[in-house]
Amino acid sequence: MSQRPPIEPRSPRAALEPQQVPPPKRSDGARNPLVVAGNAIITVLLVLMLAAGGLYIYGKQVLTAKGPLTADKVVNIPPRAGMTDIGDILLREGVINADRWTFIGGVLALNARTSLKSGEFLFQKNASLSDVIGTIVEGKVVQHAFTIPEGLTSEQIVQRLQDNDIFSGSLREVPREGTLLPDTYKFPRGTQREYVIQRMQQAQKRLLAEVWEHRNPDLPLRSPDQLVTLASIVEKETGRADERSRVAAVFVNRLRQHIKLQSDPTIIYGLVGGKGTLGRPIKRSEIQQPTPYNTYVIDGLPPGPIANPGRASLEATANPARTRDLYFVADGTGGHTFTENYNEHQKAVAKLRSIERQQNDVAEPDEAPPPAVAPSAAPGEQPAAEQPAAPARRAAPKAGRGKQSLAPHPADAWAGVTSAVPQARKPASHAKPAPSSAGATADAAAPAR
Repeated sequence: MSQRPPIEPRSPRAALEPQQVPPPKRSDGARNPLVVAGNAIITVLLVLMLAAGGLYIYGKQVLTAKGPLTADKVVNIPPRAGMTDIGDILLREGVINADRWTFIGGVLALNARTSLKSGEFLFQKNASLSDVIGTIVEGKVVQHAFTIPEGLTSEQIVQRLQDNDIFSGSLREVPREGTLLPDTYKFPRGTQREYVIQRMQQAQKRLLAEVWEHRNPDLPLRSPDQLVTLASIVEKETGRADERSRVAAVFVNRLRQHIKLQSDPTIIYGLVGGKGTLGRPIKRSEIQQPTPYNTYVIDGLPPGPIANPGRASLEATANPARTRDLYFVADGTGGHTFTENYNEHQKAVAKLRSIERQQNDVAEPDEAPPPAVAPSAAPGEQPAAEQPAAPARRAAPKAGRGKQSLAPHPADAWAGVTSAVPQARKPASHAKPAPSSAGATADAAAPAR
């Protein structure tokens, strides 16, 4: 039994004071190096986790913050551009306000380093850095609309392709006339011109097969190529949707009755070919000038199309209106008057010229024109030579109205009149203004449909 130390008497004041407790002895385990190292590692990990959390919050704010763009903007990212180059381009174009290193950090954070693409991209207003990177990774480049109007020749279409800087590459040859479908196509910048032509040809083949399959079985046309040829004439003769089927009917009726088509645009194509425009009115001497395409001279259809017709003209030619019309002439208001016989047609021509005399100052030619060219009369009608034709004269349009034709050379006889009334794209007749695509073409005074 242990002995307690003797109790020393203390004063009351000393008894009230606390006694000092000796510090506890440190265990041997706390001084172990492994414990010390473990504590250090835990401390470092905690610090790193806190730093990573702060960095994540900051990075998320940077990636999702609104960008500096005040409006949508298109920016071109060239091929083989690296992350640094792309960052510099975006910063220079004002798409992002962060430096290149922030952009690179965003790309790495989104794991998009190997997914960046080149091309023209549309960045939305206030696009965030995350949106910008996502747009480039998605690869949806800007599509440029390229429109080919109906009635252009293949040579004119090729020229438009060459003049458009969104395309690249060259064309080996001009496509065959009538093999390109006029329409609006969309392509990204840098598309090869050969690919554009191929796409237009494929579209035309698909449409032609569809239209030919649903054609009127009574058509006097033996092949899809003949359909395209006649449709190209219809295309050049009128731009009014409500008249295409009637214009087509006139030509179909003439083919059935073996009457010459007598279409002015075929004169022009025979003279200038794929250039499309004559640049001046048709001379009277050119009406009967032999060319393979001049339907005032040849019987039936020309050897091929004179332009590239659109869907509407192909469909109208495949299913023309059921009429007995053989003639049509401009009516002075942008449309045409259709008639079944030559006498009615002459009345329509006289009415047109009366309207033009009221609207224009008539300029008499310096020299008397030669006799008017006799039209092809339908079977059973009075021969055209026995029907007096209205005198050929050239009506000078008033300023600001119609199309101003070129002054004739004294040695040339100029045919017909030029309407001063604003017309549709191609008001067609033999006493009508020629198609706008052919320039301001004077008309034949006597030839009729």
